[in-house]
Amino acid sequence: MSEMGAVTRLAQRMTERQLRWLVYGTSGVVVALVVLLISVPRLAVVEGLDVSRLPAFHAGLNATATVLLFVGWLQVRSGRVDAHRIMMATAFCLSCLFLVSYLVYHSQAEPTAFGGEGWIRPFYYFVLITHVVLAPVILPLALFTLLRALRDQVDRHRAVARWTLPLWLYVTVTGVLVYVMMAPYY
Repeated sequence: MSEMGAVTRLAQRMTERQLRWLVYGTSGVVVALVVLLISVPRLAVVEGLDVSRLPAFHAGLNATATVLLFVGWLQVRSGRVDAHRIMMATAFCLSCLFLVSYLVYHSQAEPTAFGGEGWIRPFYYFVLITHVVLAPVILPLALFTLLRALRDQVDRHRAVARWTLPLWLYVTVTGVLVYVMMAPYY
């Protein structure tokens, strides 16, 4: 019995109400953790843990997720549903890895201020603010999209995926941009 098969069976047995509780509950806990760790820097410091390379790792995960999301979209447009599933599931797993690593980073690292001046400063803050506002929106959208696919609710999957894909792509691309603009200050 594969884990994905077990997850699929579990998703198919859930009621709509249970599905909503799972998605919104998980999303709420994750957003609360992110807010807590950003609001209280170095909350759970582990002595000797070097997180200095994690921002670059995060940018790499976001860049890879961007490519996978785009390729997955191309695959489904070409009728290659199995390839689409692999690309999207991998992008979801990389985003989950990003989230865990992001939480670890913010539990350990001191906040870093952006030092850019001139036109780059308002551009950076526009990118950062839109990224920060949309990032928590992606989690429930991605979960609903994934669970609709696992439940074989193709029409409902497509309906939510139409919103999820462009927003998720925006968040992954802006995540890389934020890193590139912040890299000199880490």
